[in-house]
Amino acid sequence: MTYRIQGLAPEPFRPFFAMSEVELAERHACRVTADSPTGYPCRVTFEDAASGESLLLVNHVSQDAPTPFHTAYAIYVREAAETAAAYEDEVPLALDRRTLGLRAFDREGMLRGGLLAMPGEADSRIRELLDRPEVAEIHGHNAAYGCFLARIERN
Repeated sequence: MTYRIQGLAPEPFRPFFAMSEVELAERHACRVTADSPTGYPCRVTFEDAASGESLLLVNHVSQDAPTPFHTAYAIYVREAAETAAAYEDEVPLALDRRTLGLRAFDREGMLRGGLLAMPGEADSRIRELLDRPEVAEIHGHNAAYGCFLARIERN
């Protein structure tokens, strides 16, 4: 089974970078500066922000189906993010080095399975979930914090 991991489009986030702290707060967002080279994975580029790099921390709806599994949570977007990354049958390092919660959804947005993937296991666990014919897509989340990291779709 082949799959694709596509970063979020950067365009919807660009206006946020010009906003004041008050305007960001009104939108449940804030500006942060990375203080570590591995704690701030961008959802556009799938790269960890470098120490000192500016990011937005925003609320993002990752599962918008009209089901009990409708989900929104905080994500990071690097100010330098210009183009959405795309990976075919490969897991970006910023995801693969983390412990992931993988949530499998059907075409209607109902949860049909879930697995944990320890660092280095993401590819095999994704393929395991995609072996199930009812699974249309998988959402990868940071297992510890719960943050949405990526949508994984069948190719």
